[in-house]
Amino acid sequence: MFIATLVGIFKYEELPEKYGPYVTYKASIEDKTIKEGENIAVLNITGTESYHILFISSYSNIKEIEDELKEVDTKLNYSSKKILEEHLPSM
Repeated sequence: MFIATLVGIFKYEELPEKYGPYVTYKASIEDKTIKEGENIAVLNITGTESYHILFISSYSNIKEIEDELKEVDTKLNYSSKKILEEHLPSM
């Protein structure tokens, strides 16, 4: 199992250029239009050169994120999980 570590949470227009292709790809497979000001989390998959993109507004709780990562044999590290929980919509 791989470990995902949070690189950062960025507004779409502030996203570092190197993550752009990953965001574009994720948006295309989700058939999503990225809105201005949208928060995007970038996760680094430890031991690889891959990144996993999360459109924060698409999730209502941390379990949904964990389930998505589980499908690709990946688990969030503890500190990344805590930070993401703070950025998810309050229920």
